Amino acid sequence: MTTSFRSSGDVLADRRYEYASAAFDEREFEAAADLARQVLELAPRFAPAHALLGRAAAKLGLQDEAAQALRRALELEPEDVLGVRLDLARLGALPPDEAMTDGYVRALFDEYAPKFDRHLTKSLAYCGPELIADALRRACSRQIRDCRFGLTLDLGCGTGLMGQALDGLCEALAGVDLSPRMLEKASKTKLYHELHEGELVSFLKGRADAQADLVVAADVFVYMAALDDAFREAHRVLKRGGLFAFTVQAHQGEGFVLGADARYAHSESYLRRLAEENGFATLILDRVSTREDRGVPVPGFLVVLQR
Repeated sequence: MTTSFRSSGDVLADRRYEYASAAFDEREFEAAADLARQVLELAPRFAPAHALLGRAAAKLGLQDEAAQALRRALELEPEDVLGVRLDLARLGALPPDEAMTDGYVRALFDEYAPKFDRHLTKSLAYCGPELIADALRRACSRQIRDCRFGLTLDLGCGTGLMGQALDGLCEALAGVDLSPRMLEKASKTKLYHELHEGELVSFLKGRADAQADLVVAADVFVYMAALDDAFREAHRVLKRGGLFAFTVQAHQGEGFVLGADARYAHSESYLRRLAEENGFATLILDRVSTREDRGVPVPGFLVVLQR
């Protein structure tokens, strides 16, 4: 994970950290590790240097040193804005379902916000919101009902791309996201009646029973391992007949896995089990791709459930 420049409080340490980062980016991992160790001699409590040392050591196959450095970074910054829990999970030193924290996701998207829309739609060919909106139209057509909704809850609304895809279909739109910078972008769309900063399950728990017609989550569950709580709360806040529409990355096995792309992927059997256990009827479960990774479509699922 890249982060904005932070100072260790020591000018020489900062300069060596910049050299270490550049060496890592050039895949000169031995030099990066050596420079990171020099940084830590000058600034032993500088968490980014511990994280960089851990990542470089892991690339060199120095598993014990990597895990020790990464754990020290996590001790110094428990909110894990550096995302070292992901590295620990890759080393097998942490369970995969504990690899992401709200602090990591918030920091990731705060930094990503200024270039988010252009990068996602242009570089990654992202089309999740459009796929969800189209699936909702198909689901409503099959049931011979108007594709119009009252209160709609947009989970992980980001900059508002999902809100734009639903423009004209919802009487009221409430969004939630961990990243304040993403929410600033969403507010500029003028499409949201409410915007909340926070974690999506907590947001749902704060809503009244049976108040929403639609809950959507476009490429949000890729940052969550278990989805049990999200399914349960989505069912609770929906009115009878209300829809729950979302996309995930696809896993061909059972349950869910943390992928090499630092995103979670969920299996079809897992999604169907959660739907059944929570009282949802499955209207649509299609194999799709919502984005590309280096020009290759990333396999996923597009799901529409009905309460």
